[in-house]
Amino acid sequence: MGSYGQGLPTNIAIGSRVWVEDSTVAWIDGEVLNIKNEEAEIETSNGKTVVANLSRLCLMDVDVPEDGVDDMTTLSYLDEPGVLHNLATRFQLNKIY
Repeated sequence: MGSYGQGLPTNIAIGSRVWVEDSTVAWIDGEVLNIKNEEAEIETSNGKTVVANLSRLCLMDVDVPEDGVDDMTTLSYLDEPGVLHNLATRFQLNKIY
């Protein structure tokens, strides 16, 4: 499971791929650039740099194929951003079932 809402995650480090909340698209992927105390600096895939509390981040499953997975129980992190991303990816490819 991801770390969202579960206190400070112990497995997020500099270089980790994570999901961070975004007011426009709900969640956006990014890479942790720096960690100071309970805050992480993240470079998002759209090139922006944001700061978020570690407890508000979810680890990203980097092993998911580009066309998603048909059985979401195979996701390493069965959390909101991972499920939403998989659904959006498969919907765009018309592979919803």
